[in-house]
Amino acid sequence: MRSSGDFRRDINGLRAWAVVAVVLYHFGISGFTGGFVGVDVFFVISGYLMTGIVLGALAAPSGFSFLTFYLARARRILPALLVLCAVLLALGWFFLLPSDYQRLGKHVWGSVLFTSNRMFMKEAGYFDVASHDKWLLHTWSLSVEWQFYLLFPLVLVAAWRWLGGRRWLLPLLGLLALGSLGYCVALAAKEPSTAFYFFPARAWELLAGGVIHLAQSRWQPGERLGVWIERAGMALIVASLLFITPEMHWPGLLGLIPVGGAALVLLARRNDSHFTANAVAQWLGTRSYSIYLWHWPVVVALAYLELSSLPQAIMAGLLLTLVLGHLSYHLVEQPSGRRMGRLRPLAQGAVVLAAVVLVIGPAKVVRKADFEQRLPEAVQRVDEERDNRNPRLDECDEKTQCQYGGPNTRAIVLGDSHAQATVNAIVASLPHREDGVLFIGTSGCPTIFGAQLDGPKQEVCQKILSRLEQRQAQLLPGTPVIVINRASYYLFGGLAGEPDETPNRPELYFTEPQQSPNAALLAQYRTHYVATACALAANHPLYLVRPTPEMGVRVPEAMGRAMLLKRERKLSMSRSAYRQRNAFVSQMQDLAGQQCGARVLDPLPYLCDEQKCAASRHGRPMYYDDDHLSEFGNRLLVPLFQPIFAERVAGEDHVSAQHRSKEQAPL
Repeated sequence: MRSSGDFRRDINGLRAWAVVAVVLYHFGISGFTGGFVGVDVFFVISGYLMTGIVLGALAAPSGFSFLTFYLARARRILPALLVLCAVLLALGWFFLLPSDYQRLGKHVWGSVLFTSNRMFMKEAGYFDVASHDKWLLHTWSLSVEWQFYLLFPLVLVAAWRWLGGRRWLLPLLGLLALGSLGYCVALAAKEPSTAFYFFPARAWELLAGGVIHLAQSRWQPGERLGVWIERAGMALIVASLLFITPEMHWPGLLGLIPVGGAALVLLARRNDSHFTANAVAQWLGTRSYSIYLWHWPVVVALAYLELSSLPQAIMAGLLLTLVLGHLSYHLVEQPSGRRMGRLRPLAQGAVVLAAVVLVIGPAKVVRKADFEQRLPEAVQRVDEERDNRNPRLDECDEKTQCQYGGPNTRAIVLGDSHAQATVNAIVASLPHREDGVLFIGTSGCPTIFGAQLDGPKQEVCQKILSRLEQRQAQLLPGTPVIVINRASYYLFGGLAGEPDETPNRPELYFTEPQQSPNAALLAQYRTHYVATACALAANHPLYLVRPTPEMGVRVPEAMGRAMLLKRERKLSMSRSAYRQRNAFVSQMQDLAGQQCGARVLDPLPYLCDEQKCAASRHGRPMYYDDDHLSEFGNRLLVPLFQPIFAERVAGEDHVSAQHRSKEQAPL
């Protein structure tokens, strides 16, 4: 049955499907691995509706008003968003650590000004905090939509006036959508995080909604055909929810499945559908915006309280999301919409501006100052440890080659971010002030010749490894080489339960990417690892450092939050868990020792007792995150490295800094 009125129950019900998909995915409900595609469905709906609104106004006698359009969008989006941000800022004063609160202020600023997608895009780096520490991460999609609202009317109005009305709009939007899709696919192949958040790479999904709206003005299916079109669309959406996974390349061509599904449902235009017009779908659809706004802070709160794995807590979180969404709809969305609608445009603009300033003003203050004095001194000291990392980390991670300490190179350190987290302990173990260490490597890049990475670091890592393989024989021959890597991570992924990590999914491969650490991959790793070790050992004394124990949680934050919540929290990794996690890598190191003469250095006697490896010592975190030693923690390893240089000093003349400088050529 076709809609006889203005209200589209099919659109409202489709919103319900989208928000349910996103919410269940973020709460970790099994069976909804592709629930994140709900955002893509929202994008199609927005593009469809905005096209209708703009074209309807252009065809009306009064014409299209940019001011009226933007104020209507602000009335729809801002009130509930501003209330959410204000509540988070108020609660954060009491419950967030200084750096967490500062980050919240920054994200409130970006969310209210609709630039959070670019903010999160820039933050999506190797050393960035986990997504579950970002209370407003979900607002990236609102920013994408608002950027669409800013630009899309300009395109339609210009095309309407210069191309003579509707005639050329359909091919124009179709070409723009294809161009955006092509850009998305190309960008996602190189920088998937950028493609995920970047408006030009997402615009095609909103434009797809516009294409469907224009297509409907030329052709609409009959009743029976509409039923089958809707069924096909719902089948595509459900298939996306069930079978698309975060491990697949996203966004990209796979996005055509949920986007196509949403487009077909809109094209069918069935206002009496069992899928979308039922009472539950209508209730959820009406409140979908507020439910979407509140669901992610509830998810983050569960993670903050370490309740994410408890079924009872998840069910309570889902119920709380519905309650908060319902309250936000009735107490914020509806009243603000009615009252604002009665005001004249200039008065509406003044109210909107005042409300925005009332929220982003405090957010800017919080962004610049963390107000750590509001917390107990013990909590402040623990939280400060997250910044107690290698002070040259960012500089040397980008350069991929750095001299630490003095100019007289007494050792070469090869490795990834774990090497950078340890390098200053090696410098501290050197016998003379003028002695130094040459570091070569970058985060996320294993020291194994022939390795490929299934990730954004592939290109830079290949350059480092190929240069090192070609020139290592001439690189300060006879100088000790110390190799430090988070080796098990590249083969077996992150720890179970570790935020934003996928256990048992290799980051490394040699012929083609693998979905699991199978026997073929492990055999290839063995061959390449031993070959790399023997090549390095042929010209240098070689030292292989056993992996650093991984905690699975960000240690300073976890300790600080436990203190704030007055909980006892003793973080550690048992020795048995460590042995199980690193058994294969340890075997490879031992094999390299047997076949290549490499020496294996074990940090466990300095970091662990007989039963466990603690994350702190004397109440002070030894890590600045979940797996990288802080500058306090790495100093515990100075005795591990001192014998290397004691042996060298005893057995050879001290080499002058001038001589070493001549030999040290950049890779």
